[in-house]
Amino acid sequence: MVGGAAQTGRMSYSQSLERGLQILSAFRSGRPQLGVSELGRQVGLSRSTTHRYVATLATLGYLQQDLETKKYRLGPRVLDLGFSAINSMEVREIAAPHLRRLSDATGFTVNMAILDGNDIVYVERCRSTRPGQREIDLNLHVGSRLPAYCTSLGKVLLAHLSEPLQDAVLDGLEFARRGPNTITSRSALLAELERVREQGFAVNNEELAYGLRSIAAPIFDFHGDAVAAVNLAVHSSMISMQDLTARLGGTLRRAAAEVSAHLGYQPG
Repeated sequence: MVGGAAQTGRMSYSQSLERGLQILSAFRSGRPQLGVSELGRQVGLSRSTTHRYVATLATLGYLQQDLETKKYRLGPRVLDLGFSAINSMEVREIAAPHLRRLSDATGFTVNMAILDGNDIVYVERCRSTRPGQREIDLNLHVGSRLPAYCTSLGKVLLAHLSEPLQDAVLDGLEFARRGPNTITSRSALLAELERVREQGFAVNNEELAYGLRSIAAPIFDFHGDAVAAVNLAVHSSMISMQDLTARLGGTLRRAAAEVSAHLGYQPG
């Protein structure tokens, strides 16, 4: 019976679909455009075979070709799938009213993100509606990706990974200075992640961009896994780092705890 099930599994498995998905997965924030030869090397296929898959994906709208460089980028059909996945996420639906109340209460922008490999992906944003609030325009929106190591959201999520998963993610990191205080070494990041676990929150003091400060807390599901993180983002001219953590840290953590409770999380 086991052999029959295995045989059925092999018959049901589509290698063509796997290869198409491998090609789509090769595109990352650090390499948004790739040529056929590059894609072939990434997924281990010949140039002719890769070209056939790429042409099909482009015809279906999952890839777009740059007419000047002849390279490909992800097409609008991929975005449609991504937004559909984000919109269907239980955590986003549950968290949305809590994030809006947090933004209204503090007067600052509130973001929620999940971890995807080495990056975070924004799944919800509540911009401040208070007049006079100064913000840094990073052109962020739902679906935006940023390196996890230089964001408060990312550091919270990295800190709560199991050690094997954390090691795997850190092995793939390429540190680059993004702001005046960016962490640029593995040892420094590990020390920072240890502090995050002890404190229960993460801070970002101009690590991603000049003038940007933020504080983030984890959202846990009923398994106790950190499935998302929520932060308050401010311009450095609006509030000091010390005041941000002292005045708003508790409010942020309570909001994250409320969302976690709705997801079934029970602190040990």
